[in-house]
Amino acid sequence: MFNLMKTAILMAAITALFMLIGRWMGGQAGMMLALVVAIGMNFFSYWFSDQIVLKMYSAREVDDSTAPQFVGMVRELAQRAGLPMPKVYLIDEDAPNAFATGRNPEHAAVAATTGIIRSLSARELRGVMAHELAHVKHRDILLSTISATMAGAIGMLANFGMMFGGGRDSEGRPANPIAGILVAILAPLAASLIQMAISRAREFEADRGGAEISGDPAALASALEKIHALAQGIALPAAERHPETAQMMIMNPLSAGGLRGLFSTHPATEERVAALMAMARGT
Repeated sequence: MFNLMKTAILMAAITALFMLIGRWMGGQAGMMLALVVAIGMNFFSYWFSDQIVLKMYSAREVDDSTAPQFVGMVRELAQRAGLPMPKVYLIDEDAPNAFATGRNPEHAAVAATTGIIRSLSARELRGVMAHELAHVKHRDILLSTISATMAGAIGMLANFGMMFGGGRDSEGRPANPIAGILVAILAPLAASLIQMAISRAREFEADRGGAEISGDPAALASALEKIHALAQGIALPAAERHPETAQMMIMNPLSAGGLRGLFSTHPATEERVAALMAMARGT
Protein backbone atom coordinates (compact mmCIF):
# COMPACT_ATOMS: atom_id res chain seq x y z
CA MET A 1 0.00 0.00 0.00
CA PHE A 2 2.83 2.41 0.89
CA ASN A 3 4.54 1.82 -2.47
CA LEU A 4 1.24 2.39 -4.27
CA MET A 5 0.98 5.73 -2.48
CA LYS A 6 4.57 6.60 -3.46
CA THR A 7 3.78 5.69 -7.08
CA ALA A 8 0.74 7.99 -7.03
CA ILE A 9 2.84 10.82 -5.54
CA LEU A 10 5.51 10.28 -8.20
CA MET A 11 2.94 10.40 -11.00
CA ALA A 12 1.43 13.57 -9.56
CA ALA A 13 4.84 15.25 -9.24
CA ILE A 14 5.84 14.35 -12.80
CA THR A 15 2.44 15.52 -14.08
CA ALA A 16 2.95 18.85 -12.33
CA LEU A 17 6.35 19.23 -14.01
CA PHE A 18 4.77 18.49 -17.39
CA MET A 19 2.13 21.16 -16.76
CA LEU A 20 4.67 23.79 -15.68
CA ILE A 21 6.74 23.23 -18.81
CA GLY A 22 3.58 23.25 -20.91
CA ARG A 23 2.49 26.55 -19.41
CA TRP A 24 5.87 28.10 -20.15
CA MET A 25 5.77 26.82 -23.73
CA GLY A 26 2.19 27.70 -24.56
CA GLY A 27 0.40 29.44 -21.73
CA GLN A 28 -2.92 28.04 -20.50
CA ALA A 29 -3.49 26.00 -23.65
CA GLY A 30 0.01 24.58 -23.41
CA MET A 31 -0.56 23.61 -19.79
CA MET A 32 -3.78 21.76 -20.63
CA LEU A 33 -2.09 19.98 -23.54
CA ALA A 34 0.78 18.98 -21.25
CA LEU A 35 -1.76 17.61 -18.75
CA VAL A 36 -3.31 15.43 -21.44
CA VAL A 37 0.14 14.24 -22.53
CA ALA A 38 1.14 13.50 -18.92
CA ILE A 39 -2.00 11.44 -18.32
CA GLY A 40 -1.29 9.51 -21.51
CA MET A 41 2.34 9.02 -20.49
CA ASN A 42 1.34 7.76 -17.05
CA PHE A 43 -1.04 5.23 -18.60
CA PHE A 44 1.53 4.15 -21.19
CA SER A 45 4.29 3.91 -18.59
CA TYR A 46 2.16 1.71 -16.33
CA TRP A 47 1.61 -0.87 -19.07
CA PHE A 48 4.72 -0.65 -21.24
CA SER A 49 7.61 1.07 -19.41
CA ASP A 50 9.28 -2.27 -18.57
CA GLN A 51 9.51 -3.22 -22.23
CA ILE A 52 10.82 0.26 -23.07
CA VAL A 53 13.64 -0.07 -20.54
CA LEU A 54 14.54 -3.61 -21.62
CA LYS A 55 14.69 -2.43 -25.23
CA MET A 56 16.92 0.51 -24.24
CA TYR A 57 19.45 -2.04 -22.98
CA SER A 58 19.00 -4.47 -25.88
CA ALA A 59 18.15 -7.15 -23.33
CA ARG A 60 17.46 -10.64 -24.66
CA GLU A 61 15.21 -13.10 -22.88
CA VAL A 62 16.79 -16.39 -21.83
CA ASP A 63 15.36 -19.66 -20.54
CA ASP A 64 16.42 -23.10 -19.32
CA SER A 65 17.76 -24.03 -22.74
CA THR A 66 19.86 -20.89 -23.32
CA ALA A 67 21.08 -20.04 -19.78
CA PRO A 68 20.19 -23.02 -17.57
CA GLN A 69 22.38 -22.20 -14.56
CA PHE A 70 21.40 -18.56 -14.37
CA VAL A 71 17.69 -19.21 -14.91
CA GLY A 72 17.81 -22.06 -12.40
CA MET A 73 19.37 -19.72 -9.82
CA VAL A 74 16.62 -17.14 -10.33
CA ARG A 75 13.95 -19.84 -10.07
CA GLU A 76 15.35 -21.16 -6.78
CA LEU A 77 15.49 -17.66 -5.30
CA ALA A 78 11.99 -16.79 -6.51
CA GLN A 79 10.68 -19.91 -4.79
CA ARG A 80 12.48 -18.95 -1.56
CA ALA A 81 10.92 -15.48 -1.80
CA GLY A 82 7.43 -16.85 -2.50
CA LEU A 83 7.31 -15.07 -5.86
CA PRO A 84 6.11 -16.12 -9.32
CA MET A 85 8.96 -16.93 -11.69
CA PRO A 86 9.94 -13.67 -13.43
CA LYS A 87 11.13 -13.43 -17.01
CA VAL A 88 14.92 -13.48 -17.17
CA TYR A 89 17.05 -11.32 -19.48
CA LEU A 90 20.72 -10.96 -20.31
CA ILE A 91 22.40 -7.77 -21.51
CA ASP A 92 25.54 -8.25 -23.60
CA GLU A 93 27.71 -5.65 -21.85
CA ASP A 94 30.99 -5.95 -19.91
CA ALA A 95 29.91 -3.51 -17.19
CA PRO A 96 28.74 -5.49 -14.14
CA ASN A 97 25.16 -4.56 -13.24
CA ALA A 98 21.61 -5.84 -12.89
CA PHE A 99 18.07 -4.54 -12.45
CA ALA A 100 14.45 -5.62 -12.04
CA THR A 101 11.46 -4.17 -13.84
CA GLY A 102 7.73 -4.72 -14.37
CA ARG A 103 4.44 -3.45 -12.98
CA ASN A 104 3.93 -6.18 -10.32
CA PRO A 105 5.33 -9.57 -9.23
CA GLU A 106 3.09 -11.34 -11.74
CA HIS A 107 4.56 -9.31 -14.62
CA ALA A 108 8.16 -8.93 -13.47
CA ALA A 109 11.50 -9.34 -15.20
CA VAL A 110 15.07 -9.43 -13.95
CA ALA A 111 18.04 -8.56 -16.12
CA ALA A 112 21.79 -8.91 -15.65
CA THR A 113 24.75 -8.04 -17.80
CA THR A 114 27.01 -10.78 -19.09
CA GLY A 115 29.81 -8.85 -17.39
CA ILE A 116 28.34 -9.37 -13.92
CA ILE A 117 27.90 -13.09 -14.55
CA ARG A 118 31.55 -13.41 -15.59
CA SER A 119 32.86 -11.23 -12.76
CA LEU A 120 31.11 -12.67 -9.71
CA SER A 121 31.23 -16.03 -8.03
CA ALA A 122 28.03 -18.08 -8.05
CA ARG A 123 27.46 -17.17 -4.40
CA GLU A 124 27.90 -13.44 -5.08
CA LEU A 125 25.67 -13.55 -8.17
CA ARG A 126 23.02 -15.31 -6.11
CA GLY A 127 23.12 -12.40 -3.65
CA VAL A 128 22.70 -9.88 -6.48
CA MET A 129 19.71 -11.65 -7.98
CA ALA A 130 18.16 -12.00 -4.52
CA HIS A 131 18.50 -8.20 -4.22
CA GLU A 132 16.64 -7.76 -7.51
CA LEU A 133 13.91 -10.16 -6.43
CA ALA A 134 13.57 -8.17 -3.21
CA HIS A 135 12.67 -5.17 -5.38
CA VAL A 136 9.98 -7.34 -6.97
CA LYS A 137 8.72 -8.57 -3.59
CA HIS A 138 8.58 -5.03 -2.19
CA ARG A 139 6.52 -3.99 -5.25
CA ASP A 140 8.74 -1.01 -6.01
CA ILE A 141 9.72 -2.12 -9.52
CA LEU A 142 6.76 -0.19 -10.95
CA LEU A 143 7.92 2.91 -9.10
CA SER A 144 11.47 2.72 -10.45
CA THR A 145 10.42 1.87 -14.00
CA ILE A 146 7.82 4.64 -14.28
CA SER A 147 10.19 7.19 -12.76
CA ALA A 148 12.83 6.23 -15.35
CA THR A 149 10.57 6.62 -18.38
CA MET A 150 8.83 9.75 -17.11
CA ALA A 151 12.09 11.46 -16.13
CA GLY A 152 13.34 10.80 -19.65
CA ALA A 153 10.18 12.34 -21.08
CA ILE A 154 10.61 15.43 -18.89
CA GLY A 155 14.12 15.88 -20.23
CA MET A 156 13.00 15.59 -23.85
CA LEU A 157 10.12 18.02 -23.32
CA ALA A 158 12.38 20.57 -21.63
CA ASN A 159 14.93 20.36 -24.43
CA PHE A 160 12.15 20.76 -26.99
CA GLY A 161 10.98 23.86 -25.17
CA MET A 162 14.48 25.35 -25.16
CA MET A 163 14.90 24.77 -28.90
CA PHE A 164 11.56 26.18 -29.94
CA GLY A 165 11.05 28.75 -27.21
CA GLY A 166 8.30 29.22 -24.70
CA GLY A 167 5.66 31.91 -24.69
CA ARG A 168 5.85 34.37 -27.61
CA ASP A 169 5.65 38.13 -27.65
CA SER A 170 3.42 40.15 -30.00
CA GLU A 171 5.99 39.82 -32.81
CA GLY A 172 6.34 36.06 -32.47
CA ARG A 173 9.76 36.06 -30.80
CA PRO A 174 10.56 33.94 -27.73
CA ALA A 175 9.30 35.92 -24.73
CA ASN A 176 12.16 34.97 -22.42
CA PRO A 177 15.03 32.87 -23.79
CA ILE A 178 16.78 32.93 -20.39
CA ALA A 179 13.72 31.27 -18.87
CA GLY A 180 13.91 28.65 -21.60
CA ILE A 181 17.46 27.76 -20.66
CA LEU A 182 16.53 27.58 -16.98
CA VAL A 183 13.58 25.29 -17.72
CA ALA A 184 15.78 23.01 -19.82
CA ILE A 185 18.23 22.70 -16.91
CA LEU A 186 15.95 22.73 -13.89
CA ALA A 187 13.10 20.51 -15.10
CA PRO A 188 15.27 17.40 -15.65
CA LEU A 189 17.08 18.22 -12.40
CA ALA A 190 13.77 18.30 -10.56
CA ALA A 191 12.85 14.94 -12.06
CA SER A 192 16.22 13.57 -10.93
CA LEU A 193 15.66 14.86 -7.39
CA ILE A 194 12.30 13.09 -7.29
CA GLN A 195 14.02 9.88 -8.36
CA MET A 196 16.77 10.34 -5.79
CA ALA A 197 14.29 10.91 -2.99
CA ILE A 198 12.56 7.57 -3.61
CA SER A 199 15.59 5.51 -4.63
CA ARG A 200 18.19 5.61 -1.85
CA ALA A 201 16.01 4.17 0.90
CA ARG A 202 14.71 1.59 -1.58
CA GLU A 203 18.22 0.26 -2.19
CA PHE A 204 18.86 -0.28 1.52
CA GLU A 205 15.56 -2.14 1.80
CA ALA A 206 16.36 -4.30 -1.23
CA ASP A 207 19.79 -5.11 0.24
CA ARG A 208 18.14 -6.23 3.46
CA GLY A 209 15.42 -8.14 1.64
CA GLY A 210 17.91 -9.76 -0.72
CA ALA A 211 20.04 -10.90 2.20
CA GLU A 212 16.98 -12.47 3.79
CA ILE A 213 15.96 -14.22 0.56
CA SER A 214 19.43 -15.62 -0.11
CA GLY A 215 20.24 -16.23 3.55
CA ASP A 216 23.74 -14.90 2.86
CA PRO A 217 24.23 -11.17 3.63
CA ALA A 218 28.02 -11.46 3.34
CA ALA A 219 27.76 -12.71 -0.25
CA LEU A 220 25.78 -9.62 -1.32
CA ALA A 221 28.23 -7.38 0.55
CA SER A 222 31.14 -9.02 -1.30
CA ALA A 223 29.29 -8.63 -4.61
CA LEU A 224 28.66 -4.92 -4.02
CA GLU A 225 32.32 -4.29 -3.24
CA LYS A 226 33.42 -6.15 -6.36
CA ILE A 227 30.85 -4.44 -8.62
CA HIS A 228 31.82 -1.03 -7.23
CA ALA A 229 35.51 -1.65 -7.97
CA LEU A 230 34.93 -3.06 -11.46
CA ALA A 231 32.31 -0.57 -12.57
CA GLN A 232 34.68 2.38 -12.12
CA GLY A 233 36.55 1.56 -15.31
CA ILE A 234 33.85 -0.02 -17.48
CA ALA A 235 31.17 2.13 -19.10
CA LEU A 236 27.60 0.99 -19.65
CA PRO A 237 26.72 2.87 -22.87
CA ALA A 238 22.94 2.43 -22.61
CA ALA A 239 22.97 3.97 -19.12
CA GLU A 240 25.06 6.92 -20.35
CA ARG A 241 22.51 7.47 -23.15
CA HIS A 242 19.58 7.10 -20.76
CA PRO A 243 20.81 8.35 -17.34
CA GLU A 244 17.24 8.40 -16.03
CA THR A 245 17.43 4.58 -15.84
CA ALA A 246 20.50 4.56 -13.58
CA GLN A 247 18.42 4.39 -10.39
CA MET A 248 17.08 0.98 -11.46
CA MET A 249 20.52 -0.66 -11.28
CA ILE A 250 22.02 -2.40 -8.27
CA MET A 251 25.01 -0.04 -8.61
CA ASN A 252 25.09 3.44 -10.15
CA PRO A 253 26.36 2.82 -13.72
CA LEU A 254 27.05 6.46 -14.61
CA SER A 255 30.44 8.07 -14.83
CA ALA A 256 31.13 9.98 -11.62
CA GLY A 257 31.51 13.72 -11.53
CA GLY A 258 29.39 16.82 -11.85
CA LEU A 259 25.71 16.70 -11.00
CA ARG A 260 25.62 12.97 -11.68
CA GLY A 261 27.83 12.33 -8.69
CA LEU A 262 26.19 14.97 -6.50
CA PHE A 263 22.68 13.67 -7.09
CA SER A 264 23.42 9.95 -7.09
CA THR A 265 20.34 7.78 -6.68
CA HIS A 266 22.34 5.13 -4.80
CA PRO A 267 23.65 5.18 -1.23
CA ALA A 268 27.39 4.94 -0.72
CA THR A 269 28.62 1.39 -1.27
CA GLU A 270 30.49 1.49 2.03
CA GLU A 271 27.25 2.18 3.90
CA ARG A 272 25.44 -0.65 2.13
CA VAL A 273 28.27 -3.10 2.83
CA ALA A 274 28.41 -2.08 6.48
CA ALA A 275 24.68 -2.68 6.92
CA LEU A 276 24.92 -6.10 5.28
CA MET A 277 27.90 -7.15 7.36
CA ALA A 278 26.03 -6.11 10.51
CA MET A 279 23.23 -8.45 9.37
CA ALA A 280 25.78 -11.23 8.80
CA ARG A 281 27.11 -10.76 12.35
CA GLY A 282 23.57 -10.72 13.71
CA THR A 283 23.99 -7.26 15.21
